[in-house]
Amino acid sequence: MYVYVPSNLKKPAPIVVAIHHCQGSATGYSSETKYQPLANSKGFIIIYPNSKSGGGCFDVASTASLTHNGGGDSQTIANMVKYAVDKYGGDSERVFVTGSSSGAMMTQVMAGAYPDVFKAASAYSGVPDGCFFVQGSTATQDPPGWNNACANGQSTKTAQQWGDATRGYFPGYNGTRPRMLIWHGTADNTLRYPNYQESLKQWSNVLNLTTSKTASNTPQSGYTQTIYGDGDSNTAKLVGYSGQGVGHTVPVHEAADVAFFGI
Repeated sequence: MYVYVPSNLKKPAPIVVAIHHCQGSATGYSSETKYQPLANSKGFIIIYPNSKSGGGCFDVASTASLTHNGGGDSQTIANMVKYAVDKYGGDSERVFVTGSSSGAMMTQVMAGAYPDVFKAASAYSGVPDGCFFVQGSTATQDPPGWNNACANGQSTKTAQQWGDATRGYFPGYNGTRPRMLIWHGTADNTLRYPNYQESLKQWSNVLNLTTSKTASNTPQSGYTQTIYGDGDSNTAKLVGYSGQGVGHTVPVHEAADVAFFGI
């Protein structure tokens, strides 16, 4: 884990958890992405988790990691948040999560298993929460389980089925669910593009959103924005961005994330 704490931080401060991709690292993702200048100007703490697996992937395949307080990488990350609240003066009411690829898959898992921790999430080129489940996969195996059907965009469910899966990872939870920002490229050959629509189906159900509107060339040329329910790109409960011709992964839009988080 690498924690970035700006100087002259006003406490309690928001926390952004930024989760790296496979073959990545905490320090690598901290330099690849440009969250730190925004942390300096807007005053938030950044936690960069580090995968313990040899290939640098996070476990999103085991029941342990998918389930609230089930152990695995997801609970480790949730515990990092508690640590940052206690040690660095983080604000437990303003905690957010983002990531790319494996980190985006974990971002959706964190939003599903720990809605009591995270207020909003931004996932770059991931898959729906629970899509990567592998029967018999364990939290400690190295490398973590890999689900080819999900990666290839062949795992399709109804919105209700996806929503039931997420609700099942934290039984009895009736509180607020995180707002979600989902990014995907149409030319993604690693975690294929159908995962974008499946993710939107899932979170529209979890967040009980039934209407949507689209805008082309937003936030830039070639991207199509979809906003579900009320609000705009910064205030809606669910926003999707589809990048035409964009591969794996969608470039990180740090300022858009921070605006969506309301920091």
